[in-house]
Amino acid sequence: MHVDVVGKGPPLVMLHGWAMHGGIFRPLSQRLQQHFELHLVDLPGHGHSRALSLALDRTQVIDQLLDALPCAPWLGWSLGGLLAIEAALLRPERLQGLIVLCGSPCFVRREHWPHAVEAEVFRQFARDLAADYAATIDRFIALEAHGSDQMRADLRELRAHVFDRGEPDPAILSSGLSLLEQGDCRAGLSTLNLPSLWLAGRRDRLVPWQGMQQAAELCGGAYARIESGGHAPFLSHADEVAALIYGFQPSCR
Repeated sequence: MHVDVVGKGPPLVMLHGWAMHGGIFRPLSQRLQQHFELHLVDLPGHGHSRALSLALDRTQVIDQLLDALPCAPWLGWSLGGLLAIEAALLRPERLQGLIVLCGSPCFVRREHWPHAVEAEVFRQFARDLAADYAATIDRFIALEAHGSDQMRADLRELRAHVFDRGEPDPAILSSGLSLLEQGDCRAGLSTLNLPSLWLAGRRDRLVPWQGMQQAAELCGGAYARIESGGHAPFLSHADEVAALIYGFQPSCR
């Protein structure tokens, strides 16, 4: 699995979202690397790990990540957030803390979990992916940028860099959508024995901030909201996101 290591300081792992790669964090990583040794992962089937013959199965991916990474806090964005939550529940001794950035323990609406999207959203993306790969990724990117007060700039940034490290494996993208639809880690949150920080975008159309606030309450974690942010506030509000991570960092040691 490809991992870029940049910066100096205590280690911090960063996991990207669906169809992206570790380089997409550039605006945020440029700020964080002044204080952290960043381990920027390309998940299987994505970026420089696109040829890795490993299904996007939670347990397998987490095992591979733990083999490749130091003991550190994990920051996960979107799909990366779901994987980070799962890792924190499965192997808490290998993580020093959990930072979930516009991610959720459960991305779809279920009983007692209203602040999420309908499962059909991910099912439709899966159907569209089989019919028109490039257009589907572009529509997903537009949804990620939607709502931000800098929506056009976010959209340009995501579109410009999504394929910087090559096109992701369509089969992996399909399994990633299934992961987003089916993943549900809510039951384990009350047992989470790690410091956690949940960072939401108030205008996020994929992960409503209310769900992230509820997740933070379930595990006794800290919660903060980027008032003008959408699903990718590390692009439009990198300074604000970095400041919140710096504030959390001492409790991660």
